[in-house]
Amino acid sequence: MTAPTIAAYVYPGWHPCPERDRRFRPGWSEWDLVLRAKPRFPGHNQPRIPQKGIYDDSSPETAAMQARLARAHGIDLLVYGFFWSRGKRVLYRALDEGFLGHGGGGDFPFSVMWANRMPRGVLPVKLKPERVIDPSRLVYTDRGDFLRLIRYLAENYFSRPSYFRIQGKPLLSIFDSTFFLRQMGCRNCRETVDRARQILENMGLGGLHLMAVNPAMALCEQFSDAGFDSITHYVHLPDWKGCYLQDYQTLTIKRKAEWKGFASTFGLPYFPSVSPGWDATPRGVMHSGRRPRRYPWWPVVTGESPDAFSRFLRDAVRFTLAENRPPMVFIASWNEWSEGHYLEPDTRFGSRWLEAVRQAL
Repeated sequence: MTAPTIAAYVYPGWHPCPERDRRFRPGWSEWDLVLRAKPRFPGHNQPRIPQKGIYDDSSPETAAMQARLARAHGIDLLVYGFFWSRGKRVLYRALDEGFLGHGGGGDFPFSVMWANRMPRGVLPVKLKPERVIDPSRLVYTDRGDFLRLIRYLAENYFSRPSYFRIQGKPLLSIFDSTFFLRQMGCRNCRETVDRARQILENMGLGGLHLMAVNPAMALCEQFSDAGFDSITHYVHLPDWKGCYLQDYQTLTIKRKAEWKGFASTFGLPYFPSVSPGWDATPRGVMHSGRRPRRYPWWPVVTGESPDAFSRFLRDAVRFTLAENRPPMVFIASWNEWSEGHYLEPDTRFGSRWLEAVRQAL
């Protein structure tokens, strides 16, 4: 039986960059949020801090350490968030200078997830009525722009021996696949994706495996027609409209029951995504105990543990082995510290999050 590929998403936001220097103080990164987070109720696990302290993810030494830890604990693939808006790139140094730099990730397999939504310009998020997603963060595209993106990825990443492929085709996942499909339209999307595949075949790269992340059930019949090859999620754990405090093990039971239905409803292979927790407390300003019923204040997942996460991952492995060829499982994430889901060693559990992966396998 083919062993499953275990992939972990990487958030590349742990280094200073010019865009954030202009909006915040020079040298700012999201570590400022993580280190200053405060507990908001008795027993609240904040702040969450790396066991060996904060780091710069644009450093090859950091990437080399991350690759060593991943390889040692059964993780096969790191999926880097890739911020692109009509040629403008943000938070690219973690991948380009860190992981792909001299002495960085080396031959460890990687792929990119197009984060077609720009990073927040105000952090921590303020307490005022506003849209959950500021319109300025939305990344609009069209056929020409998408094909420019494909050529850029082909020249800089797809052509590398360590770039991850599914059945010989480079993997590209799209974070907000629903927004992408709605703005492109199903027919235009299919024609554009077909053209992208032809470009990559002409370059000798074998085509394209296009994966939809976080697809909307309301468009379930369109993703296959639009040219997507498979579906998955990023963080698929909390009940976003549920109560403020949500129990981890209760949520995992609910999510496991949904996996088989995703594949049948969308008519595409579903690769399960599991998460060790969720708590976006560091990203939101808090005043007088107010908790708006929206991101990043609501909800908070409690009761998480490495043992419970290991059982969740084990069940995902069993599911994908029975359902998918090739089998894959995604973990959200490797290092999203400001949202409370990460595998890297912390001061609470040490390396047990990573050991949970190895135990599940």
